[in-house]
Amino acid sequence: MAGLQEYKCPCCGGAIAFDSKIQKMKCPYCDTEFEMDALKGYDAELQNEQTDDMEWDTSAGSEWQEGETDGLRTYVCKSCGGEIVGDANMAATSCPFCDNPIVMMGQFAGALKPDLVIPFKLDKKAAKEGLKKHLTGKRLLPKIFKDQNHIDEIKGIYVPFWLFDTNVDAAVRYRATKVRMWSDSDYDYTETSHFMVHRGGSIGFENVPVDGSTKMADDLMESIEPFNISGAVDFQTAYLAGYLADKYDVTAEQSIERANKRVKHSTEEAFAETVKGYATVTTDNSSVQFHGGKAKYALYPVWLLNTTWNGNKYTFAMNGQTGKFVGDLPVDKGAAARWTVMLAAVFSVVTYGAAWLLHLIGLF
Repeated sequence: MAGLQEYKCPCCGGAIAFDSKIQKMKCPYCDTEFEMDALKGYDAELQNEQTDDMEWDTSAGSEWQEGETDGLRTYVCKSCGGEIVGDANMAATSCPFCDNPIVMMGQFAGALKPDLVIPFKLDKKAAKEGLKKHLTGKRLLPKIFKDQNHIDEIKGIYVPFWLFDTNVDAAVRYRATKVRMWSDSDYDYTETSHFMVHRGGSIGFENVPVDGSTKMADDLMESIEPFNISGAVDFQTAYLAGYLADKYDVTAEQSIERANKRVKHSTEEAFAETVKGYATVTTDNSSVQFHGGKAKYALYPVWLLNTTWNGNKYTFAMNGQTGKFVGDLPVDKGAAARWTVMLAAVFSVVTYGAAWLLHLIGLF
């Protein structure tokens, strides 16, 4: 049974329908009218649209060879359940995710061996300096947050990432507008012209990262991107010495949805950059076809800090390769109130000055 075809108004997005009185298509929400001939091409385009085809080969990683894991131990946090990996010489430490003590469980086993690792390029001293710089100049930050005691809790951890490669054939349709404005002695006029713009072509993606840990917030990990994949090397257990490694709990198959969203969004943005000369450009529809999609398993270096203040947990992360530092900060409510009052006073003075100036020149 054929489905009903629905047309969207390019002005407001509402559903448009045929108006028998005017013999045109009309939007009941914004009253925009459309000639029937103008919709013929649109209808043909809708009939020819393809659905997405986003298939991946997720056979990432490899099996550990005999003896490779002899120097690795598994540690589990009894508080958050986080499971991490360290070397046999690692002293008692705390969980990098919630800062509670962790317990050694024994010999590491049961996970895939990473294909690649980006070794740490920046040491703990650089991470401390990164936090200091991050806190510098924050006028609304509570003073206690600048205490050196917080800095000593930074830990280096290798975070598991699935890296996706694919070639994409895409067809994207954009809604675009051009605006013309003019005036006469009686009225100001605005004319908005609407256009359907098509873009199609091929684009390649390499090493699209999706973190493989539920304990690491996706937005936090994406905020410290990009990592320079040219610095990656074949994985060896020696790179874990002196650091922790998060044991992935999100598989490559479970990461596909996020990888698809990142690839599709990037494709739409890349093609949109070629649409020039319009006032606005928005994606109306896109179809992407993947070819040769495959995944790799890698470990990326991250310096991590978790700290609690006034009952709230704050997480900071630094890219262990590039030094990019991110993290939310608490706000001193007293300082914020003082700044609000100050800004309000400045705004009042500026407003009064502008009104007085207009009065002087006879415009108010």
